[in-house]
Amino acid sequence: MSKKELKTNAMRILDRMKIPYEYQTYECENFEDGIATANQLSLPHEEVYKTLVTQAKSGSHYVFVIPIEEEIDFKKAAKAVGEKSLEMLPVKELTSLTGYVRGGCTAIGMKKQFPTIIQEDAASLETIYVSGGKLGMQLRLSPEGLRKAASASFGDVIRKEK
Repeated sequence: MSKKELKTNAMRILDRMKIPYEYQTYECENFEDGIATANQLSLPHEEVYKTLVTQAKSGSHYVFVIPIEEEIDFKKAAKAVGEKSLEMLPVKELTSLTGYVRGGCTAIGMKKQFPTIIQEDAASLETIYVSGGKLGMQLRLSPEGLRKAASASFGDVIRKEK
């Protein structure tokens, strides 16, 4: 298989923007979650991020990129994007809205550019891992590279232990 066949839309965008990244592929018959993926690839959990797509009552959609072991704080997330409330997009709507499948969803290169927030803790890391745009592929890039490629901003959108 040639390298050209491996390119996902996200990778083509990173190439076009000249944002450095590395990728790795892995066997993925049944996607479980980001933690299982990190374990399978022996990646440090604190560097692996998941992409969540939400919807507001207004009909607008928002994307949040948070650490795999964390949960989104819907109140903080809604406030960060200027909405009263948010809820997860139903999985059955994910592909038609974003062009990506569950487990292969990345903030880079969705069918439409949605407002995107990356959990602010990522900004202090040298690199993070996110889905490469299809099942069985992870991208490793700088948080700033992801921010640029996804036209995102950093913000605090996760639940904190009290």
